Amino acid sequence: MKVDQKSAMPGTLAQLLSDAGSQLARRRIARRMTQALAAERARISRNTVSRIENGDPSVAVGQVVRYLDALEHADVFLRALAAENDPAVRMLEIREKTRRARALTAKELERYDF
Repeated sequence: MKVDQKSAMPGTLAQLLSDAGSQLARRRIARRMTQALAAERARISRNTVSRIENGDPSVAVGQVVRYLDALEHADVFLRALAAENDPAVRMLEIREKTRRARALTAKELERYDF
């Protein structure tokens, strides 16, 4: 069953996506690029550029990333996203680092009981 992305998107997220699209349009305009030129550089259609700038949630992530790369360096954005500054991710990393490969035996537990 096909899902209408606009109706499935919560209102606050739809507004944030619309705001992000507007900011991307402003960045493109500040660089004195037309939508057609940005589309050509990103290897997407001008219609897709318009949909990204209007906050359409059904645009594929790959197309958005290529559009970002046409405007500026998308790798900087993606590195920041992948930096894992999320506190929950940091806690997961701590738990993974302190994990033992095997459980201690009863004798080892006695030895290390302080």
